[in-house]
Amino acid sequence: MIDNQLIYGIRAVLEAIHADQPINKIFIQKGLKGELFKELESTIRKSGLSSSYVPIEKLNRMTRNNHQGVVAQISPVQFQDFETMVEKILSEEKMPFFLLLDQVSDVRNFGAIIRTSECCGVHGIIVPKNGSAPITDDTVKTSAGAVFNVPIAKVDHLKDALFYLQSSGISVTAATEKAENDIYSITFDQPTAIIMGSEEKGISPSILGMVDHQAKLPLLGKIGSLNVSVACGVFLYEVVRQRQG
Repeated sequence: MIDNQLIYGIRAVLEAIHADQPINKIFIQKGLKGELFKELESTIRKSGLSSSYVPIEKLNRMTRNNHQGVVAQISPVQFQDFETMVEKILSEEKMPFFLLLDQVSDVRNFGAIIRTSECCGVHGIIVPKNGSAPITDDTVKTSAGAVFNVPIAKVDHLKDALFYLQSSGISVTAATEKAENDIYSITFDQPTAIIMGSEEKGISPSILGMVDHQAKLPLLGKIGSLNVSVACGVFLYEVVRQRQG
């Protein structure tokens, strides 16, 4: 059954997965057994969806209905197909401007990034299916509704998305404090994608090894890093500044 932004019940969740519903995360009661449950576990693994085993008390707090030990959160927005999203911008002969997020898991940071992206004219945001922040009510609120205006695509592997962008003639710049050059040495008057990493781990080394450019922000104080949404805003607006200059 469906209740607001929740789907509950084993068979209902199974059908939602098969129908490619925009599921953020699936919560499963610890110790759940049975053939139908095994089918659900297998389906979740194959789909790459995020799931978590929780006490029944948590599920009871999420819904008062008969959840059968399984509750799925539905995203309030419909995710875009990644390749279709990119091809649409290329076909419209716009100067491509994309943002990739590597393991940015805080919903409020995600919302703030979406809001800034909309203000900067970003054509699409690309996130991995696993490890990225879900789109929740908090995300929608923090984005000031911008989440409904910016196309967002979920991909199985961020490296594949990066390779596709590069194959389409789009230059990818990684925001990383490990870079030798700062952001002001990079030219953005070309098809561009910016990739930001999580505050905890940054961008994964395997992805850093694929990008066209690495750039950092000059930090002149005693604090060694910025909040990821703030840093992202600086990078995005540097692209805007160069393109409007």
